[in-house]
Amino acid sequence: MTSAPFGTVLTAMATAFAPDGSVDLEATQRIARHLVEHGHDGLVVSGTTGESPTTTKEEDGETLAAVRDAVGPDIALVAGVGTNDTSTSTWLAQQAHKAGADGVLLVTPYYSKPGQRGMLQHFRTVVDAAELPVMLYDVPGRTGSQLALSSYEEMAGWDEVVAVKDAVGDLPRGSRLIDLGYAIYSGDDILNLAWLAHGAVGFVSVLGHVCGDELRAMYDAFTGGDPVRAREIYVRLLPAIDAVMGTPNYGATTAKAGLELLGVLDNRRVRSPLAALDDDEVAALRAGLTASGLL
Repeated sequence: MTSAPFGTVLTAMATAFAPDGSVDLEATQRIARHLVEHGHDGLVVSGTTGESPTTTKEEDGETLAAVRDAVGPDIALVAGVGTNDTSTSTWLAQQAHKAGADGVLLVTPYYSKPGQRGMLQHFRTVVDAAELPVMLYDVPGRTGSQLALSSYEEMAGWDEVVAVKDAVGDLPRGSRLIDLGYAIYSGDDILNLAWLAHGAVGFVSVLGHVCGDELRAMYDAFTGGDPVRAREIYVRLLPAIDAVMGTPNYGATTAKAGLELLGVLDNRRVRSPLAALDDDEVAALRAGLTASGLL
């Protein structure tokens, strides 16, 4: 198996907000500690689930520093720095390096839909600025663009680009990326077990906010030679996966509602244009988590 440069069980963690809309650093630290106490050896900070489109560059730096203080030096921290503006991503990458990140998460530029040459130019500029290992993030359902295999082949020669968070869902293509030398992380909880079977090194999860121990147990069972046990855990988690992913714009909304149900947070505030889950949506989420034995 390809080595896991950023750990094996990671969650793209939510960012907590105070009543006035500012980042609640103490509550965000509480989320980070909760994850580490429940099976995680890595965290993604200021990814999409952390509401990076609506947090400022300064808030991202403060959040990263606060999470590092909360979890100590031994947990891998990957800072989300991907935007559709190369200069902003470059600034964020340099900030992440100074703040002690272990790597950066670099999503394909969203909305602008650049061609392959434009994406490669964007990545080359940010990679050079980061001076850190890079996890690429391919999620065409959110960005509107997708990296071609030829672009991955070119970037395979870049020493800094070591991993891919895949939310494309093309398992055969993922196997080809592994053959190119990339460490593949599942970026879609419904495919976590399938990705392990295809050679992934771990997960970057949303569901991990509420079931880190179960994801750790599934990973350990599969890699330890007990795929039957891994499948049992996966099947038990299906109601929770369906509940988390069944809400429009799932991510921050369902993660925070789940953390509230677990008592980690005392609210489920998100920044506009997201809207916090309403009571009916929370009830559906509760039912799914309960069916999976998580509540």
